[in-house]
Amino acid sequence: MDHYFTNNPNLKSNINELKVRIKNQEYQFLTDNGVFSKKGLDFGTRTLLENIPVLTGKVLDFGCGYGPIGIYIKKNNDCNVDMIDINERCLDLARQNAIKNKVDVNIFKSDIYSEVNDNYDYIITNPPIRVGKEMLYSILMNAKNYLNINGELWLVINKAQGAKSLVKDLEKVYEVEIITKNKGFYIIRAISN
Repeated sequence: MDHYFTNNPNLKSNINELKVRIKNQEYQFLTDNGVFSKKGLDFGTRTLLENIPVLTGKVLDFGCGYGPIGIYIKKNNDCNVDMIDINERCLDLARQNAIKNKVDVNIFKSDIYSEVNDNYDYIITNPPIRVGKEMLYSILMNAKNYLNINGELWLVINKAQGAKSLVKDLEKVYEVEIITKNKGFYIIRAISN
């Protein structure tokens, strides 16, 4: 079975337009088959965005999907935003959605961090849980290699997906703070030092 982090050019397209309100601001997003949360902004991403403080500097939206995280961040902060994904359909939608929402972001394909050549003040992600624990941990632990000193990894994960054990494991690599818990979703800030 294909997942939203795989490329399947044969998957039939069925583009849908979403109207989404985040913190009293309207957004429009095109979604399609083969992308994460195609029917609406998922609760975990919404909770993450509602708890992110004002950001400056350079931001990486890891696994950007159709673009809600990076687009929201660029629209509400004075920062440079790069957005990456492995899924071509996601990247195409994210580019269209950046234009729709009138933001200037840099969107490019990267298999995990293979095409990432910069360091960032923030890496923000609703990580692809279905890749499995080994790859998930590789994504999150190796984020440190792409963060500036005192850079921050922000992520959302559900308690049912192993949030408690992930926090303990992140503490071996980062200074970790649980920002909030909401209906089983943990918003985690992990600071690189």
